[in-house]
Amino acid sequence: MGRTPSWQGSNVTLDPEWARCTVDRYSSSGCGWVKQQRGYRDRDNSVRAISTTSTTRTIRNSITPPPLSHRPASSSTAVHTVVGTTATGTPMAPAPTATRKFNSLHTPAADVALPSSRSILSSSLLSPSAPSSPPVAKIASQRSAQLARHFSSSPSSSFNPGLHTSVLDQTKMASPYTIRKVAAPHTLEHRVYFEKDGVPVSPFHDIPLYANAEKTILNMIVEIPRWTNAKLEISKDELLNPIKQDVKKGKLRFVRNCFPHKGYLWNYGAFPQTWEDPNSVHPETKAKGDNDPLDVCEIGELVGYTGQIKQVKVLGVMALLDEEETDWKVIVVDVKDPLASKLNDVEDVERHLPGLLRATNEWFRIYKIPDGKPENQFAFTGECKNKAYAMDVIKECAEAWEGLITGKTNSGGISTTNLTVSHSPSRVEPNQLPPIPANENLAPEPIDSSIDKWFFISGAAA
Repeated sequence: MGRTPSWQGSNVTLDPEWARCTVDRYSSSGCGWVKQQRGYRDRDNSVRAISTTSTTRTIRNSITPPPLSHRPASSSTAVHTVVGTTATGTPMAPAPTATRKFNSLHTPAADVALPSSRSILSSSLLSPSAPSSPPVAKIASQRSAQLARHFSSSPSSSFNPGLHTSVLDQTKMASPYTIRKVAAPHTLEHRVYFEKDGVPVSPFHDIPLYANAEKTILNMIVEIPRWTNAKLEISKDELLNPIKQDVKKGKLRFVRNCFPHKGYLWNYGAFPQTWEDPNSVHPETKAKGDNDPLDVCEIGELVGYTGQIKQVKVLGVMALLDEEETDWKVIVVDVKDPLASKLNDVEDVERHLPGLLRATNEWFRIYKIPDGKPENQFAFTGECKNKAYAMDVIKECAEAWEGLITGKTNSGGISTTNLTVSHSPSRVEPNQLPPIPANENLAPEPIDSSIDKWFFISGAAA
């Protein structure tokens, strides 16, 4: 039967019988504090969950997340409660509340309630804390082992030529698709092209949407790995639609870190052969499409890499209203994820990964505020619609893409050149393509230190 986890300093020590449980913790990659509240089961199959007693927080501008070796010391607290049911279905009494201590991330201020407006305030810098206690060191060792397993199956977000090459070689064996990288990441010239059996193809038009005949598994193109900040996306107007970093006013775009989030919360990307038609107003959101491939948030446990093609299951969808456009966000999970068999619809996400949908909603609402823009809004009062609704949205966007690729809909400057869509007037033969630059496996260029700062925004609305 389950036992109450003990709470040690800034980390959580769990009974070894419990699995898949992570709470607010310091990111293993040194990114900062990452809020991951997940459900877990013990061996008697009792369902449990971790929840916070409050969703309010004071958000201020801005600090740089500490390096991995600096564990936060005690000065502020966050109270968590363990709840669940027994194996027989009898409700469990809430476990004794436990306090996780962490560094004060701002100058002392009164707690902020939930006002309708938000403001960005100033903040002091973090200071290094005392060395970790033995239980924390033990957890760090366990985490290192987990990271080693992770790196053996997916590329690292940091540059490691030997590791990167070996993993890509494994990918080549498993998939006909490979990537060709041009110029260094974090530069205006950087591009990630796609190839199939050595022939350049378009990730927008040539990679099929569905990965099986039953149309239950879909192909997702990873543009932005979890916990990174560079705003990478499929280039709609360039030949063969390579992935590049978005540019605004001549500068590369990076998303800001709105506490407690670091970069993107998920592996973020798009479904191929989909398009949100800007000529069509959705009857329920009352807003037109955003003229992009359909956005995807993959919530599995492994960090992906730019250009990765994942096979995923659809779980639900949110309707972000971004600058008066409908910007669907489809929630999916990698079919290879350990929880994939248990995640089949949107209610399963809340059951097994409690807090993730709420954090997703908040992230999309506030991520543009540090750049001086207003808070984004959601249709359906922020509700995440279920799998059936999401599949309907995907079907609609696939039909819109069909009109685009066949020329029935005005492309509006979108490059529709492809090599595999037989009924498309834009289809070409490989020998008709201009030469593509050779592959360059270059280290990323340094980015401005301000990209790593946290922004603390007051009044996190429910």
